[in-house]
Amino acid sequence: MDNTDLQLVDLLQGNGRATQLELAKAVGLSQPAVAERIRKLEERSVITGYVARVDAAQLGTDITAFVGVGIEHPKFFEGFTKKVLGLEEILECHRVAGEDSFLLKVKTRNPRTLDRLLVEVLRTIPGVTRTYTTIVLTSIKEETRVPVVEDTRR
Repeated sequence: MDNTDLQLVDLLQGNGRATQLELAKAVGLSQPAVAERIRKLEERSVITGYVARVDAAQLGTDITAFVGVGIEHPKFFEGFTKKVLGLEEILECHRVAGEDSFLLKVKTRNPRTLDRLLVEVLRTIPGVTRTYTTIVLTSIKEETRVPVVEDTRR
């Protein structure tokens, strides 16, 4: 990736609905050249998709929580991750170092639905030994944009 590719990635992170013509003007290339670069970035999975960010509370999802999950043995990791991939309430799942095996970011409608997710779903997955939940009171910053640093080696 050269600096133009990095600039395109940064621009698209800021506005995924930017037109190829707008991007072309911003980076000083033709629209077909930008289209080809974006296609290649998508093929190489540098760009993995395009989404609309929404206000979860306006959609009736009022609870955000982070759930640390302890797994008794690594042999249970695969089954746990397969189960988690099918749960729409889980927005993020990270295998982590430390006391927990996994850290989840979840959004649920209310405390009752969070309790159901914890007790009836997560704690029943084979290998799960415990969960530790932190409920978010106020989100100060939620960002999806990854910092893009120009390649200074050239």
